[in-house]
Amino acid sequence: MSFTVDAPQRATATAQHLPIPQVLAAVLASARQAARAQFSFRASTWAAILGTILQVVLVYAVWHAVYGARTVVSGVDQQVAITYAVLGVLTSAVFQPFVFDTIYGRLRSGAIIFDVMRPVSAVPTALAQQVGAAAGQIPAVSAGLVTGIVIGAITLPGSPVTAVAFLVSLLLGFAVSIVLNFLTGLVGFWTLEVGGAFLIIRMFSQFASGALIPLWFMPAWLATPLAFLPFSAQVFIPLSIYSDTDPGWHTVGDLGVQLLWVVVLVALTWTVWRRAIRRLVVFGG
Repeated sequence: MSFTVDAPQRATATAQHLPIPQVLAAVLASARQAARAQFSFRASTWAAILGTILQVVLVYAVWHAVYGARTVVSGVDQQVAITYAVLGVLTSAVFQPFVFDTIYGRLRSGAIIFDVMRPVSAVPTALAQQVGAAAGQIPAVSAGLVTGIVIGAITLPGSPVTAVAFLVSLLLGFAVSIVLNFLTGLVGFWTLEVGGAFLIIRMFSQFASGALIPLWFMPAWLATPLAFLPFSAQVFIPLSIYSDTDPGWHTVGDLGVQLLWVVVLVALTWTVWRRAIRRLVVFGG
């Protein structure tokens, strides 16, 4: 037999009557569970730490070799480029642990119906799982950060204003990242397969976000359209702010662009989510 969930008003109504502390407790529990899952295997944890340190050292060596005796390439100082590249590696490590592909298994098994009908919406709990998974990368990223500072691959921000603006921008970039990940996971409601979609998004995001190659070094015909996509708001804008020695109103403008993308993507994701659960059909015997 099968049934269609076309209007989850009852679940929504139930969620509205839950006390806020209970909703927050459920969301925090999801985040903690996802964070702990990152440490389930000690060997994997140590491999992540050592792998991140190795990436930092290799990226430093490669970019140092690329510049060679030159101190400036395309108007970008050598140390700025190296700092950007190393921070790009560490930022990607936090942004990339995808957990929304579990939607694939829950859709195929029909367990997704319980996520839709629970008092607490599946949306905040899924987002909390991504935050928890990212938090699980803190030991590896911290080790990489210390390594980068010790070997001289990372320079500190030019001013306290730059540091604060960078942290705000990094949070906005992370928000863009997790909403895009969740939106990609919703493809499974139509295809029952999200592995291909995640692979495409991950590959394109690595390139278009400037995590691998800063947009500064790309030709104008490519860098300009990429700058107008939400991917640049994930990595390129935060790291550009970090590298900026003279923050000002243009910095506020960059933060505004990130905030705009967060609002747009949240609205788009909410629309897609509502359409997805209205067409949900679960088969069972």
